[in-house]
Amino acid sequence: MTTATPPTPALPWDRLGAPYPASLWRRFTHALSTRVLARVRAGTTAGPAAPPGHHAHAGAEGLVVPEPPPGIEELYHHRRLSLVRLAVLLVDDLPTAEDVVQDAFTALFRRHGHRLGALDDPEAYLRTSVVNGARSVLRRRRTVRAHTPEREQHAPAPEEDVLVHEDHREVLAALRTLTPRQREVLVLRYWSHLSEAEIAATLGLSRGAVKSTASRALDALGRRLEGLR
Repeated sequence: MTTATPPTPALPWDRLGAPYPASLWRRFTHALSTRVLARVRAGTTAGPAAPPGHHAHAGAEGLVVPEPPPGIEELYHHRRLSLVRLAVLLVDDLPTAEDVVQDAFTALFRRHGHRLGALDDPEAYLRTSVVNGARSVLRRRRTVRAHTPEREQHAPAPEEDVLVHEDHREVLAALRTLTPRQREVLVLRYWSHLSEAEIAATLGLSRGAVKSTASRALDALGRRLEGLR
C-alpha cells in the first residue's frame, strides 16, 4: 500500500508569490554582505555606495513629462506585493506584514479616495505609511514582551535550509539584531533600492543622518556576522 506524501508547507516567500521568490532574499542578503565585506577590506567608515541598479532617469532632451497618477486599484495591484516584502523584513512576520500594508492602503483610500491626483508621489506615501505601521507593531511587541514571559523560539523549518543558504540566513538573523532605525535604513537602501534622499524623505531624517545611520548599521552588521563565523 502506497502512502501519499503530504504537501510541503508553504514558506513565507512562497506565499509572497513569484516563480523563484527565494532568489529575492538571496539577492538582498548578497548585496548587504558584499557591502559589509568591502568596508572591512577597505577599512573605511564612509557611507554605503548606491545599490546596483539604482539609476536616475531623464526624459527626452532632459525634459520630464509628468504622467497621470495611478488610481488606488492600479497601485494596489502593482505595488502591494513589494510593500508586503518590505514589511516582512521590518516585522519578521508575514500575516502582520500583510496587515500593515492593508492598513496603509485603507488609510490612503479613506483620505484620498480612488483618485490620487492630490499626491505628488503615492508610492512614497504608501512606503512611509508601511514603515510607520511597522514601527507601531514593534512598539506594541516591546510593550507586550515587557509584561509577558518570553515564549520558546521555534527552529526554522527544514525547507528553509534548502531554499536559503546558511550565509543568507545569517545575514537576515544579523539584520534583526540592529536597532529599528538602522534596520529601516538598510532595508530601504538594499531591498527597496532607494537613494539617500528618498530614504531621508521616507523616514523624516536628514541625508546626513541617513548616511551616518547606514554606516553604523553596516559596521554593526559586520561585527555580528564576524561573531557568527
